[in-house]
Amino acid sequence: MLLGELVGTSAAVAEASSRLVKIGRLAELLRHVTPAEVETAIAFLSGELRQGRIGIGPAAIREARPPSAVDIPALQLLEVHAAFERISATTGRGSVDDRMRLLRELLMRATAAEQDFLIRLLFGELRQGALEGVLVEAVARTGDVPSATVRRAVMMAGALAPVARAVLLERESGLSHFVVQIFRPVQPMLAQTAADVDEALADLNQDVALEWKLDGARIQVHKADDEIKVFSRNLRDVTFAVPEVVEATRKLSINSVILDGEVIALRPDGTPQTFQQTMQRFGRKLDVDRLREEIPLTPFFFDCLYADGASLIDRPQVERFAALGAIAPSAIVPTKVRPTREEAAQFVEETLRRGHEGVMVKALASAYAAGRRGQHWLKIKVAHTLDLVVLAAEWGHGRRKGWLSNLHLGARDPVSGGFVMLGKTFKGMTDQMLGWQTEKLLQLEIARDAYTVYVRPELVVEVAFNDLQESPHYPGGLALRFARVKSYRPDKPASEADTIDTVRSIYRQSTGREPPVRAGLT
Repeated sequence: MLLGELVGTSAAVAEASSRLVKIGRLAELLRHVTPAEVETAIAFLSGELRQGRIGIGPAAIREARPPSAVDIPALQLLEVHAAFERISATTGRGSVDDRMRLLRELLMRATAAEQDFLIRLLFGELRQGALEGVLVEAVARTGDVPSATVRRAVMMAGALAPVARAVLLERESGLSHFVVQIFRPVQPMLAQTAADVDEALADLNQDVALEWKLDGARIQVHKADDEIKVFSRNLRDVTFAVPEVVEATRKLSINSVILDGEVIALRPDGTPQTFQQTMQRFGRKLDVDRLREEIPLTPFFFDCLYADGASLIDRPQVERFAALGAIAPSAIVPTKVRPTREEAAQFVEETLRRGHEGVMVKALASAYAAGRRGQHWLKIKVAHTLDLVVLAAEWGHGRRKGWLSNLHLGARDPVSGGFVMLGKTFKGMTDQMLGWQTEKLLQLEIARDAYTVYVRPELVVEVAFNDLQESPHYPGGLALRFARVKSYRPDKPASEADTIDTVRSIYRQSTGREPPVRAGLT
């Protein structure tokens, strides 16, 4: 298959407003994909590279784009995949230049539309509407298989690509071997957000359990006799990085089990370290013994998916809790089952007092909806808010094409009179807000490049965020985590925006550490 065929379909899907039209376009494309091409096609349509990161930064990607493009599509899909394989495998002295050269050679053979597609793919900004849910429906239609059957197979396989390949080769019969298996990680169940406990209890009819919501790293642990593997949220094998989890699991008096949970770095007083501290244990270049001494991890489990040959995926949450309690009683995340409203409020208060970010509310009658963000798990987080100034905005893609979408956010520096960038966000915006901010920001424009419009720092926006993390990329040394727009404050001048001192104070209070100091900020 030509890359241009896939790029054309991607563009058509991005432009389509109807879910059925999107599914139809994708299914038509998949009917012409060969078995060897299907995993690459699914990855590209999902906005992902099969290789993950390939060792080329944003500036280098922009620099690698040639000034011209070919007129007629000639690149084969598997050629592009092979080129990315060569780039990701290039290491050693001079590898940065070699990777850029290989990328430039690939882009020189692409049309303008293909260049744009590949660059957005590398940036992780290919939001063309072909989300996994739509792709699942397209795969089902292609193979004339019930979508529920495909969806369940994807949950068990942990990825859509192998399921799509099985459907294209063997139709429904090819899905029979996608069941819960030890050492084949299952997509994790995800949670929707609720505003508060009262809303969550009302939504789930109060037959629920409350848990601490830990700001740690999601793990899925598989054990078969003495062999143990630990997988991350994105199903990557991270066993080598978390020996504490392996040791804790080895002590369990069960032959085979799959547990769902989180691992978190705790301070000596039991309060959590920052998410960033925990994630240091999962870096690329690890000195595990040293890091274990500096940042010890504690595992907490909150679900049991498999026990001694039996899948518990379809069993009610209350039964999975019971199984977990029998298997790992000392490692269960603190839980309150069927609380009254008063008990729920007390549980939330105690959880926050211990430094955790909120609570989970789980319906006791629910099965484990692997890979889905359903209504049976609800998360309640207490977020910070800041009034920040918009410094620039990036043009949107897909359904946001033509709108300024991704905002660059800054806090006021009372010393210099300028603004200190803290991060970006495109979350929390309605279509009405996107239209308004595009018009407003274009009125404030002072410069632009191919991707970004830079504006006079006058527009104030109220931003919610979960916490702050250290960042070498921003001049203040801090970045917002999970930032989203709450509302604009046209009533507030930029001179009344929150200061970098306020931001640093929040960091100090939440972490117990002094914030990093960057040049020009004291």
